[in-house]
Amino acid sequence: MHCLRFSTISFLSLVLLGSDALVHAAIFNFQVRTPSVADPPTAPPLSRRSRHFARADSNSTSSSSSRGTIPVLNTLNAEYISNITLGGRTIPVLLDTGSSDLWVTGDVPGTKDLGKSVSLSYAVGNAKGDVNTADLTLNGFTVKDQAYLLVKDTSTFSLDIKAQGFEGLIGLGPNTGSTIRDELDDDEAGDSVLSRIFSQNTTTQNYLTLLLDRKGDTTDAFTGQLSVSELVPGFENITTMPKLPVDKVHRLTDADQHWQTFTDNNGVIGPDGQAIAIDSIVPKADDGELVVVFDSGFTLPQVPRKMSDAIYGRVQGAVYDETHGYWTVPCDQLINISFMFGGVEYPIHPLDVSSSDFNILDKNGNPVCVGTFQPITSAFSLLGEYDIILGMSFMRNAYALMDYGNWVPHSKNDRDDPFIQLLPITNKQAAHDDFVKVRMGGVDKTGDSAHALLPADQGQSSPVSSAEKKKMYEEKILSRWPYIFVGCLAFVLIVIGLIIWRCCVRRKRARATAKNAKKLNINTSSSVYVESSYPDFGAHHGGNSTPMKEMHGGHQQQQQYNYDADNYGYYPGKHV
Repeated sequence: MHCLRFSTISFLSLVLLGSDALVHAAIFNFQVRTPSVADPPTAPPLSRRSRHFARADSNSTSSSSSRGTIPVLNTLNAEYISNITLGGRTIPVLLDTGSSDLWVTGDVPGTKDLGKSVSLSYAVGNAKGDVNTADLTLNGFTVKDQAYLLVKDTSTFSLDIKAQGFEGLIGLGPNTGSTIRDELDDDEAGDSVLSRIFSQNTTTQNYLTLLLDRKGDTTDAFTGQLSVSELVPGFENITTMPKLPVDKVHRLTDADQHWQTFTDNNGVIGPDGQAIAIDSIVPKADDGELVVVFDSGFTLPQVPRKMSDAIYGRVQGAVYDETHGYWTVPCDQLINISFMFGGVEYPIHPLDVSSSDFNILDKNGNPVCVGTFQPITSAFSLLGEYDIILGMSFMRNAYALMDYGNWVPHSKNDRDDPFIQLLPITNKQAAHDDFVKVRMGGVDKTGDSAHALLPADQGQSSPVSSAEKKKMYEEKILSRWPYIFVGCLAFVLIVIGLIIWRCCVRRKRARATAKNAKKLNINTSSSVYVESSYPDFGAHHGGNSTPMKEMHGGHQQQQQYNYDADNYGYYPGKHV
């Protein structure tokens, strides 16, 4: 059973962060701005990575255009939900590319309990229950006896998840990250939903695509869609985009494998149009590159602290909240940033760089917006496997295709390595105009001095806590453990090899000594002593002298034999 590994904590940003007791999670009390509906739900206190805000807008659902296209419900840019059918029951589940397991609540008709308990732990609460199997349908694809976790008790969560519009979670990540599969001793019956679908449909291409829409965007001409082995109509150009190879983690830690790849060299462009230079914590990353995880389960992207500071620290009026670990900025401050992958630029809509979905007030009671690209802390990779987690605020700006390739063992047509393709869907000028309309009331004030960035030497930097410093130190050691392990193993093998070689040499010498002694055929009973012409090797070579007794004329004489280390034998020496 695995507890609080990254494949499970991708969901914790939804409803579960509310305590400092686990993984350095923190709370700040703010409410989500809810739509104008009768009797709106009371929004709970949210953590710095929370994504659980309010009931979904029923108008955000779109119809499926084909078998492989599934409508995705958008809850205020905070959670993305689709329906599955399990045991004949339709269940709304969160879409999470950062984990690999399926769990649901409530009754499932015809379910079979396998008698194995699993607990998926989060910062506040846990999804705990028995592993069950039931027939599953995902938009036309049917899987018999799909393994899933049936969660009976959700009281450990901070709120009623059903009231928030979902009753479970489907993990869309690599199969190796499945806790259920691990509990079933890697039995294929415990494989993830997508792995089962691809294994049964061996002639299909092993990919999914995800298109996320944006609430409050006046220019969005599409709604959210999930597709399996099929492209969303109108976005077919994604196949022309560079195939970004999935960065594979060490196989000893493949349970932490995610949809992750490398940025280009200096691949993050800041608000001033210049690259943000950050050193990767991943040992195998080339200079200037960063390892990025794409996770639809994170509302707010997690980036290195220096990067977050570079994005928000030069904004006039920006404030870093040390208690809760996030930046706030004036809501009318337009901030442009971009990411570079495979030589392609992916601009981020300024509405996604700061969020007005939270009712945050500054010390003077004025509304402010939350900087969405937060300093990475509780999701920090102690094993040094990634630098950045790009959640919804990034993924709304790129249509994503994730190809499982040879992660699916029984596939016939898709045997290449896994890869990711991203199609940019944000136009810089259109995004600029949209921001002006939404945040500035239609009056473009972006050129005013009040909205200009501060000089670089006047920019603010957020403080690093002692706990974070400790994590950074631990990461420097733990991230290199495979190399340390391999180095130690190589050293041990070399030492063992030297010992074996030395033993072989000594054994060879011993055999040679015995052989030479037989050749000498020394007759120790001879009565004639002959002065040896051999030199005294014992004196000159540190050999051992072996005195021997010899009878001559009725009295004893002593014959000395000296050991010749160079010729492996005893030779007669001088009479003593």
